[in-house]
Amino acid sequence: MVGGRGYAIVPGARYPFVMAELRLEELSASNVVAANALTMKPGQEQFVAPVSYSAAAAVSNPATSWQRVVRDGDEVVGFIMGNFDPDAEHEEFRSILWRINVDADDQGRGIGTFAVRALADEARRRGLARLYVIWESGELGPEQFFLRSGFQPVGETQYGETVGALDL
Repeated sequence: MVGGRGYAIVPGARYPFVMAELRLEELSASNVVAANALTMKPGQEQFVAPVSYSAAAAVSNPATSWQRVVRDGDEVVGFIMGNFDPDAEHEEFRSILWRINVDADDQGRGIGTFAVRALADEARRRGLARLYVIWESGELGPEQFFLRSGFQPVGETQYGETVGALDL
């Protein structure tokens, strides 16, 4: 172990792999400032809105919103927002990943994958068979991450965004 995070040599890795000690915590007044302070790599900002937008949107229906920060030890390193609305008019909005942010310095450590798996576990716990996500294509966008996470394109929005689904 080196520093506050465990570093280990992973066979085949080109650099030390950071072994994260990750946990989820509900978004709250005590961690929303840290969630809002998550940084992005240059060019990523066009693909996400500040976490406060998601928090404000959830106020309209807190019964269906699932918002969590990802902590590595005491540090907030990510944020994920899902929504589970069995009464949604469109199937993809019944179980959807709305937002995911991982701090720029912590990307590539498995934090996003951890968060998506937790959201998928919650969807399964609720008896759902699919989790959806909508993304905008672009060189620095989230498409490759979602594809690596198991989402497959299943459609397109009226705005040309990709609708992806993860079978649970």
